[in-house]
Amino acid sequence: MGNKKFRNGSFRLQSWDYRNDGAYFITINAAKHKHYFGEIINGKMCKNEIGEFAENFWLEIPNHFEHVQLENFVVMPNHTHGILILESCVRPSNSVGDTKPRNPKSAAKIKFGGKNENWNSGSVGVIINQYKRIVTINARKINPSFGWQPKFNDHIIRNSISFDRIQNYIKNNPQKWQDDVFNGKRKR
Repeated sequence: MGNKKFRNGSFRLQSWDYRNDGAYFITINAAKHKHYFGEIINGKMCKNEIGEFAENFWLEIPNHFEHVQLENFVVMPNHTHGILILESCVRPSNSVGDTKPRNPKSAAKIKFGGKNENWNSGSVGVIINQYKRIVTINARKINPSFGWQPKFNDHIIRNSISFDRIQNYIKNNPQKWQDDVFNGKRKR
């Protein structure tokens, strides 16, 4: 059937523990690249109600996974990009000079149904799947056909040059929408 653009296997780096401290560039696509989140007008993303859910629930992630910090994030018409930083060791508490140890296994505060031995609590996979779940629950109240692609893409950010490049890519993504193959205006 020709050249397949997308693969069916795991996108994860098999030798990496996705609970490890680090910065992760995440891309999550809407099912069939449908424009569920709003539209780009004059280089700016104009989010609809589902797009607002996607943004607000992303910003809530550190409230449920205390070992996560967020960096740049953008909602596009049919996907999201964001950077998650996992820091499970030691982080300063509210009092000056005081630190407290972090236990990444107790960091996940969202209750999800049934234990799945394939998922590591507080891992990037658990965080993203819980995010996708809560957005889906709320989005389907507005549009019952809403959905995500089953997987997400990640890139482990390994140095400050790559981090800065990705931060800029996310920030400037709406201005480059006309070049996106899934914007609906270009031939595929």
